[in-house]
Amino acid sequence: MATTQRFGIDIDGTITSPSTFLPHINKSFNLQINLNDMKEFDIVPLIGITEKEFWKWMDENEPSIYLDAPLASFAKKVLNSWKHVFDLIYISARRELHFDVTRQWFTKNSVYFNQIDLIGSHDKISTVKKHQISLFFEDKHDNACDISEECDIPVILFNTPYNQQPIPKNVIRVEDWQEAEKWVNHWFDKKEIVEEFSKLVR
Repeated sequence: MATTQRFGIDIDGTITSPSTFLPHINKSFNLQINLNDMKEFDIVPLIGITEKEFWKWMDENEPSIYLDAPLASFAKKVLNSWKHVFDLIYISARRELHFDVTRQWFTKNSVYFNQIDLIGSHDKISTVKKHQISLFFEDKHDNACDISEECDIPVILFNTPYNQQPIPKNVIRVEDWQEAEKWVNHWFDKKEIVEEFSKLVR
């Protein structure tokens, strides 16, 4: 496996639990929403407030939510096992003003990173191209589909109730980071076979 391979990795709902925000939302708005209630990525309609009210709440609560976010199952083990093999570049829709608390979370949880890029938008295509990413990890359905098609790379999509729409061939749905690791190992085994065959037929 080549050290030049760069993995692009989303943060929220991908390396953190997809239910991270729910306890905070339930407490603030006196609700009992659970992850299975989230059939769409946009949670605002479930809360029953306006977008403006939601972002006011986010402004007040994001730092503490991000700092206390629980890790997704097996994420730390798998990501740290890759640190000497791949470049791990985290590309998130979080706003740049949350960079310090985001970096603090990585340090606090001992999760390895080469770079953290907070772009403040769900449109990650230009950033994926800028970093020359060869494989992306995501939980948002349209992001996964758009990145796979526009950048012509595989995208691992972590299965959640809010991303159940059909997926194209280059998007691979997995249940957790252990399953993602197995897919990555198989993908690189196939790539190495193809590379060796190419050398033989030259």
